[in-house]
Amino acid sequence: MKFNECNKIVRRVAFEKAIAVDDTKKSVADDINLDSMTIEDNYIGPKLEDGKVTKKFMEELTSAFKDGKKLHRKYAYKMLLDIKEIFQNSPSLVYIDVPPDSKFTVCGDIHGQYYDLLNIFELNGLPSETNPYLFNGDFVDRGSFSVECIFTLFGFKLLYPNHFYMSRGNHESETMNQMYGFEGEVRSKYSAQMAELFTEVFNFLPLAYCINKKILVMHGGLFSQDDVTLEDIEKTDRNRQPPEEGIMCELLWSDPQPQKGRSPSKRGVGIQFGPDVTKKFITHNNLDYIIRSHEVKAEGYEVMHDGKCITVFSAPNYCDTMGNKGAFITMNGRDLKPNFVTYSAVPHPNVKPMAYASNLLAFM
Repeated sequence: MKFNECNKIVRRVAFEKAIAVDDTKKSVADDINLDSMTIEDNYIGPKLEDGKVTKKFMEELTSAFKDGKKLHRKYAYKMLLDIKEIFQNSPSLVYIDVPPDSKFTVCGDIHGQYYDLLNIFELNGLPSETNPYLFNGDFVDRGSFSVECIFTLFGFKLLYPNHFYMSRGNHESETMNQMYGFEGEVRSKYSAQMAELFTEVFNFLPLAYCINKKILVMHGGLFSQDDVTLEDIEKTDRNRQPPEEGIMCELLWSDPQPQKGRSPSKRGVGIQFGPDVTKKFITHNNLDYIIRSHEVKAEGYEVMHDGKCITVFSAPNYCDTMGNKGAFITMNGRDLKPNFVTYSAVPHPNVKPMAYASNLLAFM
């Protein structure tokens, strides 16, 4: 018994060391030399035009990924360096203006389900200046096509920086990526250095979006304090790994509950918040309702708290086992009324979810 107990402790220490974050590390981006990367003569995949993402590039990229092909590492690194600069220059809370006659789409978790992501674009149209999107965190992990998902989403952000939006989820963090597959997938398809660069990029993803100053969109949910304002979110320093408490933590990790008040989260991080908490928050900040993701729902969405708290989850048949539908929300700028579109999973190549996940999970 003592041996087993000690053995568990040794494994746990090894696990904690493996996921420890060193905040003093030098930026990986500074060490990347694109000029030293050669594009081989036999490379026939998508190519950036003068170092820029174009509509043609995105068409070729999504097609190549669909066929199981890979983007050249030089172009992949260039995209990551460019997207880091865009996110670095964004605030923690971004305000979006949707004109009265314009459509806007909000999607929830994608979790590396690339072929379901393509299906969203089939159903709702490709992103464009007239068809803007917001993807609400958890783009990677669990599903084994996370690299394809993230480069597709980053590509559209580079192509339409003012009409394509991405918010940080709890899985855009180093610890989660080490455990649930994304780091392993990046190492397998590219390199350990690129995995580190992704961590730097994820640190700059905005934490929340406010649509027409009436809808707040965040990945997780609301707060342990009643007096949090939009200005408080704006002022939140996000260039770091998620802390275990406070505004940033709760934006990424919290969940709604049907009963009033607050409860400790079953996840061990963030809180659970009731309809009274939601009502106080939207009244205090002059909002109509909130949209969040973070939880699997049988129909791909759920409306709670008297219509003031909406969950949207866009990964159907999550992890190939849950049997849930996926959903996205469309609205127009005039009335901001949410319309729900649901869909089922589509076939994908025979690579199981969690194929790149850490063996350390077996120790827990």
